[in-house]
Amino acid sequence: METKIVEFTKPVLQGDMAVPGDKSISHRAVMLGSIAKGQTQITGFLDGEDCLHTIDIFRQLGVSIERDGTSVMIDSPGMQEWETPADNLYAGNSGTTARLMLGILAGSTINSVLTGDESLSKRPMNRVTLPLASMGASIAGDSDSNLLPISITGVTLSAIDYEMPVASAQVKSAILFAGLNAEGTTTISEETVSRDHTERMLLQFGAKIRVDGNKVHVKGGNVLHGTDVIVPGDISSAAFFMAAAAMIKGSSVTFTNVGLNPTRTGIIDVLESMGARVEILEKVDGIGEPYGTVNVSTEGLRGTEISGNLIPRLIDELPIIALMATQAVGTTIIKDAGELRVKETDRIAAVTSELKKIGANIEATDDGMIIHGPSKLSGGTLASYGDHRLGMMAGIAALVASSPIHIENPACIAVSYPGFFDDLEKLTVSKNAKG
Repeated sequence: METKIVEFTKPVLQGDMAVPGDKSISHRAVMLGSIAKGQTQITGFLDGEDCLHTIDIFRQLGVSIERDGTSVMIDSPGMQEWETPADNLYAGNSGTTARLMLGILAGSTINSVLTGDESLSKRPMNRVTLPLASMGASIAGDSDSNLLPISITGVTLSAIDYEMPVASAQVKSAILFAGLNAEGTTTISEETVSRDHTERMLLQFGAKIRVDGNKVHVKGGNVLHGTDVIVPGDISSAAFFMAAAAMIKGSSVTFTNVGLNPTRTGIIDVLESMGARVEILEKVDGIGEPYGTVNVSTEGLRGTEISGNLIPRLIDELPIIALMATQAVGTTIIKDAGELRVKETDRIAAVTSELKKIGANIEATDDGMIIHGPSKLSGGTLASYGDHRLGMMAGIAALVASSPIHIENPACIAVSYPGFFDDLEKLTVSKNAKG
């Protein structure tokens, strides 16, 4: 197995950085640009493996997609003119691709089989397939359509009123996509509002959608038209460097063009509650996604509690928050985060196991973690579990560890942040990184 050795000697992080484009928004831009009729220009696209799988799928459906780095041009005949694919549609390790495609394909005019890699094939899909079945979707797969591969026969769907049992932007988005081609108006209710990138982008493409508090209504029979989409920097990727700047006294990092969607800025709330200094230097609001410039610095951290409505706003950031908590004075409690159990891996078990290896005082609970700090972290070998968030957490751990960190399977980081290690080294004033 490939291993990367990362080591720093008394580093301080200084400088400006622009993180790669937002993964969630990049996926949705390609999907809606392919559903819509006409041309869509995407600027700031994340050219990571997950998003490239989404592009490959739509190319198989007959959509013309040209990519030049982070610029993507889509020319689509519209969803009704898609071609039946000659081969299975492969989502790789991308849960977003798989779950959202289920909603899209269910109301299409084609037949297809959706597959994924070994890891994705173990992740639950019935949270999407069950509500789709209630809309009349024709879906078949192993374990009552809970596991990939899943075959989808496109049919005319019926609108539903659906109450979300847990906050999940993937499930919500899959149902909204299905609702575009359903007879009637589909309504989704959430107790806690999850990230709203799909709702914002549907409006950009001309969908008949209305948001009323914690309810979203989408009218069927939509004809979408191509448009221009700007993808801001991914705050979930920036979170790793925000946490690093917050852990190491004397650090100051400014993040440019980073997404500031309020359904995604939970990491900023946590940083502030733990005593870090966060300053929003500029914010741009308009059609689509808000974004801006943010500076993070610190003079020390304290423990905090992370729970309730805050969890959906930072679910992907919890591994790096757990690492940050090991350097804070006092106890940090993370709860109401059971969704971590069904990510790329069981992130509660994995984060707890790996951080314990290097000296963290951390324990797992059913729905979260309890971290007592501060802890002096040693070096050691950390497994990524093929999970990009855990691989990046291990890389950041090297900044505060007393000896080198050996990261197993670091290549998994490329699904969301291909240049992660380059950016990590560029920001460190100490240039003693080895890898």
